[in-house]
Amino acid sequence: MAVRVVRLGTPRAPDEGLRLGTVRRPPRGVPKSEYAAQDWYDLWYPNLAPSVETMKLAQEAQRSGDARAWQAFEKRFRAELAAPDPSRTLDLLAALSHQTNFSVGCYCEDESRCHRSILRALLAERGAQFA
Repeated sequence: MAVRVVRLGTPRAPDEGLRLGTVRRPPRGVPKSEYAAQDWYDLWYPNLAPSVETMKLAQEAQRSGDARAWQAFEKRFRAELAAPDPSRTLDLLAALSHQTNFSVGCYCEDESRCHRSILRALLAERGAQFA
């Protein structure tokens, strides 16, 4: 049993389990009834997505390639996820990773410059088991 960190819209891995979309907005131009069939996600969970303001920091860091801009984004996003509700969700997901297969994901092509890299780190810090 384990959690996977994935790019939404990519083919699912065997035994991937439930796919959570940790994104602020659903995929454009895709009917809600097609999200799972098209390998976007089974459940939309924006609670683990950066706020709009914080996402703007990430987009700027992605465009510029500036390491300091990325660090500012990471610091702010980690602070958002330290709030009680997101923190408890991360604890829950880390614990569930020992009982069932599931995945969390985002649309970004490069995980190293995506909030899902930070989600991976935070889940690891909580003892999550990864595939």
